[in-house]
Amino acid sequence: MTGSVQARGPVPGTVALAQLPAEAQATHRLIRTGGPFPHHKDGSVFGNRERALPAKSRGYYHEYTVDTPGARDRGARRIVCGGRQPAHPDACFYTADHYASFREIAP
Repeated sequence: MTGSVQARGPVPGTVALAQLPAEAQATHRLIRTGGPFPHHKDGSVFGNRERALPAKSRGYYHEYTVDTPGARDRGARRIVCGGRQPAHPDACFYTADHYASFREIAP
């Protein structure tokens, strides 16, 4: 699938923010403004155990929930951002399948 990557590979493609679901766009706006975030786990460290994202030191990546309409829990959609300043990340990645694949969000 073009623009996505399976776990353990480098992230090869990008996706424009405007191409993401409206809920992902809203989450991205919250990240850029520093919140507040609707889920208590938003902003927690993403360990990249799947090694699907570029290797960085622990604490570099943080994850945020992208709401899924009709889901009774947090669902599978997330945005994971990396960088030293959470509101000004170096890069953000979108996953619709709970970390099985990622696409980098174009700046």
